[in-house]
Amino acid sequence: MQISHAHEVGKYLVTPMTKLNEAGRYSASVSIRRGMHDRVFRLIPHFDSAASAVCYALAQGRQLVMNNQLA
Repeated sequence: MQISHAHEVGKYLVTPMTKLNEAGRYSASVSIRRGMHDRVFRLIPHFDSAASAVCYALAQGRQLVMNNQLA
């Protein structure tokens, strides 16, 4: 698992993550943390590059926080 730099979004810390799968493509996940609580979302699309997977995970994490979809 490759972890990229975390970004603060309001009261949350959004951390995109990637993993190279068996098919040679990258899976994306995003961790959303507030205080001691952390939620990890595994995202469906797969990508040809880790950079694309990171950008997607970060955008999805920001959207979840901004739209208050963490409940």
